[in-house]
Formats: sequence, C-alpha cells, structure tokens
Amino acid sequence: MEASSTSSEGEIPVIKLSASELADHISRLPGWKQDDDAIVKSFSFPDFARAMEFVNQVAENAESVQHHPDIDIRYCTVTLRLTTHHAGGLTALDIEFAASADDLADLAQLAISGQPGSVVEIDETA
Repeated sequence: MEASSTSSEGEIPVIKLSASELADHISRLPGWKQDDDAIVKSFSFPDFARAMEFVNQVAENAESVQHHPDIDIRYCTVTLRLTTHHAGGLTALDIEFAASADDLADLAQLAISGQPGSVVEIDETA
C-alpha cells in the first residue's frame, strides 16, 4: 500500500509515486537521477558566490512551499537530494521542486552568460 499524507498546509494530498509514475516524471527532468527513495542532481557554477546565490534561491523556494531538500555544497558544486519523508518516498512535491530548481539554475545561467540554458550539470555516475 502506498503511503499518503497531506502537505503542511493540510490542503494537498501527498501520495507516494508508483515506479511507473516516477519513471515518467524523471524522464522529463534532465539530469535528475533516482537514488533509492530520492532524486538527486548536481549543479556546477563558475565560483562559490554563484553557487551560494543558487542555494539561497533554493532555500527561499523551499521555505515558501514548506518542502526542504538536502543540500550539499562543495565549493562550486551544489547537489540537491529530494524525497518526501512523511510519505515514505518520492511524491509530486519532489517532482515539482526539482522542476523549480532547474528553473532557478536556468535563471542563474542567464545571469552568468546572458544566454539561456542550464548551468553545467555534473554526471556523478560516469
């Protein structure tokens, strides 16, 4: 049986995604990889200050939606790990948050280079 709960506001039902739903969502999130009960992606920035700007934007978003990723900062590389603990795995909240993090990274790239596109993504499986 799938775990379910409600969001912190008590309005949105939070239901763990099935394997097929998860595979479908991940296929539309470039660079995101499943790791056990989480999805993970690393972003690389030209310097520490830009990496921290991204982290601060992610933190603001996390607070606004009350869904908080694990964030690992290694100088210019930021790794986000998403899961919905109270649902026992991945939910639509994680997918939505991943997409918003990608949007923030795209905005960071635009600010850095003046060109649209994503910040360099690190493939840690290679």
